[in-house]
Amino acid sequence: MTSRHRGAEVRVPHDGTSSLGHVVESLGVPLPEVGELLVGGRPAAPAYRPRPGDVVDVRGIRRPQALPDGPPRFVLDVHLGGLARRLRLVGADTAYRNDLDDPALVEQANAERRVLLTRDRGLLRRRALWLGAYVRGTRPDEQLTDALERFVPPLAPWTRCVACNGLLAPVGKSAVGHLLRPGTQRTQDTFTRCPDCGRVYWPGAHHHRLEEIVAAAARTVGG
Repeated sequence: MTSRHRGAEVRVPHDGTSSLGHVVESLGVPLPEVGELLVGGRPAAPAYRPRPGDVVDVRGIRRPQALPDGPPRFVLDVHLGGLARRLRLVGADTAYRNDLDDPALVEQANAERRVLLTRDRGLLRRRALWLGAYVRGTRPDEQLTDALERFVPPLAPWTRCVACNGLLAPVGKSAVGHLLRPGTQRTQDTFTRCPDCGRVYWPGAHHHRLEEIVAAAARTVGG
């Protein structure tokens, strides 16, 4: 909903045929972002057909949002690559590819029971989608905070490959030495490797920045 409408009374013409859900979405609010609909103070379903003079209260999703299938698993649309890497960094099970169209994203979300994260309100309006969420913020760090505040996934930093989401496993230096540059061979002794894509990880030059992201995530979820 546009900022001028938030928290304010909005008068909507009555056409006698549109459902309450359709009216709400016509104002820019996808139904996955609606926590409760009240008509005259009483709960109403999205299929309810408003009557002239109805007063409707549209309430947002309560945070943290409980999910029916246990800890959240995510799939992200093609525009959220930075968020995908951060979610994987803190250990959240996060599917992401930069070549999937909207129908494929919905299909994957439904088949794997993943929450579809997106900034595309139109994608959230797809009736076939089992569950999605609008991501607030334009920068990946802001988006990570929003996703963690809403779903509070259990954190397991440094356990997932940020490139493909695979679970990392410790690996000896001798097993990956041929993949390392001379400087890394001299200065590093602790490594993990992704069994799915083969990528090798160690505390490199950007480790301090990554530690800051992990620490901020822990504060967000209360860890």
